[in-house]
Amino acid sequence: MTEREFSKHCADELEKMILAEGPETVAAMIGEPVLGTGGIVPPPEVYWQEIRKVLDKYDVLLISDEVVCGFGRLGADFGSIMYDMKPDLITVAKGLTSAYQPLSGVMVGEKVWKVLEDGTDQWGAIGHGYTYSGHPLGAASALCNLDIIERENLTMNARDTGAYFQQQMQATFANHPLVGDSRGIGLLHALEFSSNKAKRAHFDPNLKVGPQIAAACLEQGLIARAMPHGDILGFAPPLVVDRADIDEIVARAKKAIDKVTDNLVSSGSWKAA
Repeated sequence: MTEREFSKHCADELEKMILAEGPETVAAMIGEPVLGTGGIVPPPEVYWQEIRKVLDKYDVLLISDEVVCGFGRLGADFGSIMYDMKPDLITVAKGLTSAYQPLSGVMVGEKVWKVLEDGTDQWGAIGHGYTYSGHPLGAASALCNLDIIERENLTMNARDTGAYFQQQMQATFANHPLVGDSRGIGLLHALEFSSNKAKRAHFDPNLKVGPQIAAACLEQGLIARAMPHGDILGFAPPLVVDRADIDEIVARAKKAIDKVTDNLVSSGSWKAA
């Protein structure tokens, strides 16, 4: 399938699921603009437009989970803007304070807000207060953090330096015998390791190839995440990263991956196809 064909296929499958459950029982769909912990997977072309058509058809809300993608990580203010998702609600956290203080929130679109507003007039104020809601320390940290992101133009840096990051990762690893896929956007990237590059075959999980490479990266002074849904190494450098930093990240990652590749071959655990 082309990317557009696959997006339409996904939307058709979603519609089947909604109809099987009963549209009146489905309140909302929650999705990340770019899949994060699931393996850093950018959406195929027009994916969110096709999904949105189905949700609108059955009056199902779309909740954009921007905990990973929000506040500049992709080189845009929000992933939902980049991919024209038109969400009804947006959940935010990590990037809101850069995790210096715990804070999360929900941005409410006009469609949902109107229901809350009308309901308040009819039934009384909605009880949505929680013990730590609007904590002044978390709120102050968020405001300071957002000021820095704007003042230092970090979203633009994530876009421009992120493009260089993607280019260098592709150039270095796209043809590496251990790498089945090199993918990402902005300052998010993943390397997925395959026992057979042409077939994108998985390694025996007992070999723990992903964790081995993450450990080898740490030996090189590089923090990269062994992701839980396969032998995938995730990269999310800070928004202040520059091109020299990117070159260093890529070089250290290559040393680590080459070391594990050599160990797998010498131990007889793997032979390049």
